[in-house]
Amino acid sequence: MGVKPDHWIRNMAETADMITPFAPEGVNEGVISYGVSAYGYDMRLADEFLIPQVASNAIIDPKNKQSFQYEELKADSVVIPAGGSILGRTVEYFKIPRDVLVFCFGKSTYARCGVLTHITPLEPEWEGVVTMKIFNVSPQPVKVYANEGIAQIVFVGADEICETSYKDKGGKYQGQKGVTAAKIA
Repeated sequence: MGVKPDHWIRNMAETADMITPFAPEGVNEGVISYGVSAYGYDMRLADEFLIPQVASNAIIDPKNKQSFQYEELKADSVVIPAGGSILGRTVEYFKIPRDVLVFCFGKSTYARCGVLTHITPLEPEWEGVVTMKIFNVSPQPVKVYANEGIAQIVFVGADEICETSYKDKGGKYQGQKGVTAAKIA
């Protein structure tokens, strides 16, 4: 098992449509960086957001869709209030190979401003745009920008092919194309 380097990422994006749209080189002039890095890919935040609309004393229950509602927002940027959070998605659509697991990490530029990004691992043969929870843990509002880097993913190759992939399981988030709130199967 090992981390996949930049030339592997470029090859898989070009020959297997692993990342679409794909930035083969790092882009960092005047933006929060995105594109290929030495051992990963910095993915971009799309311009679609779900803003939670929850009463301050409400309990959010992932098994009860009525316990939380979202306002849909399409914008070039969004301000996350102090202690608040939003759901966002990537610009890129991913198709993860069967022998690869992907780990996701927030960008240091945002982390230094108090913004943390939570993304679960991308499992073998999962595909879609990545939905992420973006938290502002700072005591002040923070702005995040669409079409700029939000998180880095690292591709880890397996020594053996998995017995059951995300696609084999019929995963409930397979093929998602928009910001996707929690689903109960």
